[in-house]
Amino acid sequence: MSRFWSDHIHALEPYVPGEQPQQKMLKLNTNEHAYGPSPKVFEAIAAKNQADLRLYPSADSTELRRAIAELHQVQPEQVFLGNGSDEVLAHVFNTLFLRDGRPLLMPDITYSFYKTYCTYFNVPYELQPLADDFTLHVDQYTRTREVKPAAIIFANPNAPTGIALSLDQIAEIAQANPDSAVVVDEAYVDFGADSAIALLKKFDNIVVIHTLSKSYALAGLRVGYAVASADIVVGLQRVKDSFNSYPLDTLAQAGALAAIQDNAYFDEKRLAIISSRDKLTKDLQALGFHVLPSKTNFVFASHPEFDAAHLHQALRERQILVRHFKQERIEQFLRITVGTPEQCATLLTAVHEILSA
Repeated sequence: MSRFWSDHIHALEPYVPGEQPQQKMLKLNTNEHAYGPSPKVFEAIAAKNQADLRLYPSADSTELRRAIAELHQVQPEQVFLGNGSDEVLAHVFNTLFLRDGRPLLMPDITYSFYKTYCTYFNVPYELQPLADDFTLHVDQYTRTREVKPAAIIFANPNAPTGIALSLDQIAEIAQANPDSAVVVDEAYVDFGADSAIALLKKFDNIVVIHTLSKSYALAGLRVGYAVASADIVVGLQRVKDSFNSYPLDTLAQAGALAAIQDNAYFDEKRLAIISSRDKLTKDLQALGFHVLPSKTNFVFASHPEFDAAHLHQALRERQILVRHFKQERIEQFLRITVGTPEQCATLLTAVHEILSA
């Protein structure tokens, strides 16, 4: 604590990211890509020279915006870039969620950064409990309310559960809330879910958030974006340019562009991860685990006879990191990133040893 802090700093509870170990460990705790980015990313970055770094980068990432627009079959004016999807989310909170004290609606179990940003931006919110099977209750977001929500936000597929809504369910939520932004955080959508970008032609209140950290393996470059109506993007640009007019550096823009343009590599590795996920799910189930149906690059699993905190620690002692959340309702689950087949085999061997001890 410092006497020089601004008043609101004392109330902040910062987001706690997954552990980044200093020693060599099998790291299956932060949902990083199992294989790494396209080789063309490195070629594009290496092609930049001293003069490129002397100059400021493109303030609105023009070339990258065009490529993303082409990828999703939208207009460049519908694309908003940021320094990772967390920064994009921050601008979304600031731009769309502060509306006459009306509450933001979101699931009780979801990406924990949402609650952090609510505190940071002083956004009132109401948590909507997931069902007992951890699916989202659509009717909680479509029923008539005395006070209309300022907005709605949920991750799809959800994190850390991995469960996805259908496009029909998302459309039902958007249709029931025409005057509220419906923000769909699709960090993991490329691993088996359908993107709500397909709904933008019908619903101008939907905002879709993507990151290149997961399916494009660019967590180290920090590139994220939103796809929405042009009017919403104008608002996001106003906030961004009042905060940092150059959020994406030259190397990040070059690498991201190369990754998006190498569709063959993207699909090959994405499908490999999906295959490994499905096999890992079956292998864990064979060991007695309950595994939620995942459309992500991780699985969310619990064992009826073994405490999750114990399993987490026992794996750590074997130099394997997975994620354990000390949160009501999910404290008996482990979130396990899908690794390569070899990494998954190492994990399963260790789990078998622990269960057999």
